[in-house]
Amino acid sequence: MTMKRIASLLLIFSISHFLNFSYAQLQPKREFRGAWIQCVNNQWNGIGRDRMQITLINQLDELQRTGINAILFQVRAEGDALYQSYMEPWSRFLTGVQGKVPEPYWDPLAWMVEQCHQRGMELHAWINPFRAKTKGTPSLTSAYFLQHPDRFFEYDGLWLFDPGVPENRQYICQVVADIVQRYDVDGIHIDDYFYPYPVQGLAIPDGNTYAKYGHGLSIGDWRRQNVNLFIRDMFQTIRSIKPWVKFGVAPFGIYRNMSSDPAGSATNGLQNYDDLYADVLEWIRQGWVDYNIPQLYWEIGNKAADYATLLRWWDANAGQRPLYIGQDVERTVKFADTTNPNSHQVFQKYNMQRAYPNVLGSCQWYAKAVCDNPANYTTVLKQAYHQYPSLQPEMPWIDAKAPKRVKRLTPVWTRDGYILFWTAPTARKEMDRATQYVVYRFQKAEPIDIGNPSRIVAITRDTYFPLPYLNGQTEYVYVVTALDRLQNESRPVKKTIKL
Repeated sequence: MTMKRIASLLLIFSISHFLNFSYAQLQPKREFRGAWIQCVNNQWNGIGRDRMQITLINQLDELQRTGINAILFQVRAEGDALYQSYMEPWSRFLTGVQGKVPEPYWDPLAWMVEQCHQRGMELHAWINPFRAKTKGTPSLTSAYFLQHPDRFFEYDGLWLFDPGVPENRQYICQVVADIVQRYDVDGIHIDDYFYPYPVQGLAIPDGNTYAKYGHGLSIGDWRRQNVNLFIRDMFQTIRSIKPWVKFGVAPFGIYRNMSSDPAGSATNGLQNYDDLYADVLEWIRQGWVDYNIPQLYWEIGNKAADYATLLRWWDANAGQRPLYIGQDVERTVKFADTTNPNSHQVFQKYNMQRAYPNVLGSCQWYAKAVCDNPANYTTVLKQAYHQYPSLQPEMPWIDAKAPKRVKRLTPVWTRDGYILFWTAPTARKEMDRATQYVVYRFQKAEPIDIGNPSRIVAITRDTYFPLPYLNGQTEYVYVVTALDRLQNESRPVKKTIKL
């Protein structure tokens, strides 16, 4: 028997064991299931439109089959753009040279919005706010940088927008306002880069800015205040333009160590609060973010930053915002389950995640790793944890009003077969407009329970659903509900159909 065959049998056994004895009955109807698609690894650099589109289509199709319902697509890596920006240059991570227009011309962000929405996925535009130049970029063509070089500082080969300069924070908010105004994105997302990751013996060269704007604060408190002001202003900018667009962050996985703060986690690593000047819990307390995805990329049992310890800590400090967990695909399959050496840690991690009440989803680092299915990681998601479709978690602080019910739910014979049609409900405001529909199917005598995700047969933007007609001898009850932009769900409408 080959090693590949043995691995497949072990996987089947593991999944069967999970389904019989663990959390299969707790498959959530609402769960964020995201994946990051990054540009900074140079995967798109100069490959051209056609190859990039083919690669992305293949990835999106596989991610859809895996149950992923949100894509975090990197569109601004270093004060540049993977979209048609009127403020910043085209990214070298797209065309090979900063400022070079893609040939043939296309707009990756506009294209990705359309592709994701066709597949029932959200698209969150992922930006790095303060990085202006990575080590591999030979020169900058940004008009803002060239006009205001004094508003930037260099650190360990990077150039950064100085967060202490108010004009920089305003400028970045204007960049995001432009994205939100012109693109039908579902969210704006930022990752873990605020002040730079510290290099031993190298001080951040922002002394002149601190002297000008510090106003008596300690330099640490002043830096945190700068980032707080930026987060607040970004949140308010997005809300003022399209209030349904979500704003989320993916901070480094440790907020503070217990050695720095008794309320911190029992860890020993770099800290958001002290080293990156990112007070994530303050943003949550103030309601300035709509979701939080701490990057818990370590394994269970890591001596400095144990996954289980950090998961428990973030759940206890989730506050009033959804907590999603950043999962490292490759690292998860690299380490053995601490209770079962024959398995890697995917089952152990997801069982833990599903057991905590404030954890409402996860995000995969990174999308291509999911598509590569290392050690059957993706197969486990498909067969166990993402077995059924999932709606997004509710966000009642943005909007809790459900759309009206669908109208005229009717099966019709057409030249393309038997099709269930309905009419979109009326809406006076954009926030109330139906943008998607959930189609459920039940046995004739079965109770109608739209809380059961196993009965979802489609989440679609269409106002029709092709019916699987067989011989017309069996009755089923089809139920259709409407979803608005925040996936508030309408009351159901049902129709009994013989198939």
